Amino acid sequence: MQFRDDGGELELRLQVPPDHEEISSKNVAINAHDFSLDVALMSQKGIRTLLSIPRLYSRIKPIETMWYALCRFIDEDEIVLSLKKQDVTQPWPGLLEAWEYLGKGVAGMLKATSIYIVGDSTLINSAVAQELALALGYVPLESKKLMEQLLKTSLDDYAKLEDRDAVAELECKVFETLSKQLRVVVATLGGVQGAASKPHSWRFMYAGFTVWLSRSQSQDEAGAEKEAVKAKEEGSVVYSKAETVVALSGWEEGAARDAAEGCLRALKYLIESDKELPGNKSLYVRLGARGDWPNIMPPGWDPAA
Repeated sequence: MQFRDDGGELELRLQVPPDHEEISSKNVAINAHDFSLDVALMSQKGIRTLLSIPRLYSRIKPIETMWYALCRFIDEDEIVLSLKKQDVTQPWPGLLEAWEYLGKGVAGMLKATSIYIVGDSTLINSAVAQELALALGYVPLESKKLMEQLLKTSLDDYAKLEDRDAVAELECKVFETLSKQLRVVVATLGGVQGAASKPHSWRFMYAGFTVWLSRSQSQDEAGAEKEAVKAKEEGSVVYSKAETVVALSGWEEGAARDAAEGCLRALKYLIESDKELPGNKSLYVRLGARGDWPNIMPPGWDPAA
C-alpha cells in the first residue's frame, strides 16, 4: 500500500493480488465513512478484502471519496483511490490514527507548546511523560527531580522539615520557571502533596496543554472514561481543571505507551476542535501566564486588582 497527501486530497494505491482475475471499477467495493474505510474486490469466487481501516487519521468526505474512487483508473497491478479530506489544512502523516503517525502529526499541531501531565500517581505521570515526549520529539522533565536538584536533598526529607504546603509551593515555583519553556513534557507530582492539587498553581501549567491521567476502579476502559468525563464536568476534583482527560482502567507493566497514545489522541481531538488554541497558548505565555486562561485579558490587566 502506498499513501500520499496532496493537500485537500489523499491518494491511496493498493496492490492487486497477482492471482486475481482481470478486474474493472465495477469489481471494486468501497465502504467509506467519516473515519473508516474498507476496500474489497468482488468476483465469481466471492469477496476479497484488500483494506480495512476502522480508524482513519482524520475525517474524510465519504460520498466524494466513493465517487472519486470509482471514477479513477485501475492499473494492471494496482487500484488507485482518491480520498477527499474534510479539513484541507490538516496534514496527514499517515493513513491510520496509530502510534507511529500520531506523534508526528500532533507535534506539528502543538506548534511547540509544552504539556503538563497531572494525576494521582507521580510514578505513572513520569512513565507516561517519558513515552509521550519520545513520540513528540520533546524533552521529558520530572518536577520531582528538578526540585531535588534544587534542594540537593530528597523531597521526602525536605517535606519532613517543612510544613505540608511547602512542597506544593516549591513545585509551583518550578512551574513558573517552566512556563516559558517550549517542547517539554512535564510530569508533575501526584496526590495532595503536589502543586496540581492547588488551584492557584494552574496559572502556570496553563502555559502548556494539561492532561489528566484519571485512574478508575472500573474494570473496563469505557467505564473508566465515563467516570473521568463525569468528574471533569462536575469539577469534583482539582484535576478536572485539565483541558483533556485520559481514563486509565488499570495499570501494569508496559501500560505507559498505551496511556501516552491516549494522550496523543486526546490532544489531537482538542486542537482539532479549536485550531487557535496553540496560538492562544503562546499569547498567554507572552503576557506572563497571569491566570486568565482561557479568557485572555488585554495587556496591563492585573489579576490582583
